Parts: sequence; C-alpha cells; structure tokens
Amino acid sequence: MQVHVNTDRQIQGGESLARWVEQEALARLARFRESVTRVEVFLTDEDAGKSGANDKRCRLEARPAGLPPVTVTATASKLADAFTGAVEKLQRALEADLGRGRNHKGGETIRTGE
Repeated sequence: MQVHVNTDRQIQGGESLARWVEQEALARLARFRESVTRVEVFLTDEDAGKSGANDKRCRLEARPAGLPPVTVTATASKLADAFTGAVEKLQRALEADLGRGRNHKGGETIRTGE
C-alpha cells in the first residue's frame, strides 16, 4: 500500500509531518494492506493561517483494488486530531465496503468486487 501526502501552503511541518502521516496511516490501515493499493492524504487549513475552531481538514481517499475509491473527511482544531478522525472513519468505511465481500464464517462468498 502506498501513501501519498498532499498539503496546502498553510500547513507547516514539511517532510517530518509527511513521514508521521505515512507511518500512522500504514500502521492504522495495516489490516487492509492486501486490499488497498493506495491512500491519498490531503491536509488543508481552511482559514488560511488564522486560528479558529475546526479549521484543519483532512481528507483521505483509499483506492481498493477493483473497487471505486473510498473518501472520508474530518475537521478539527488541530491537524493531528483531524487526521486521526479521518483515519477512524476510513477504517469503518473500508470494513463496511470490503467486509461485504468476505464471509465472516470462513466459507466461500458469492459476492465479488465487480
């Protein structure tokens, strides 16, 4: 699974922020490693540097193999909180989408990703 981090001009942190986001995303989404080929992370400051409530936004877009992309968004006053909220939403969304294709009792399934 590849993780691509995109930020706007207002987000500070550079390479260290990108590394942290990538490591956290890989760790939290490890159970989907076989199914998801790429995760795009978009970090933005909606108030362009001014402080405000819930002005940091994180949008995650996961690309499961053979399925349409799954996108979630979370906002918070801190960038780390927005990222954490978005990752939790993405975990639930992927489990819902990818979990439908698996039989939880271990047998074959009639559902496919097509």
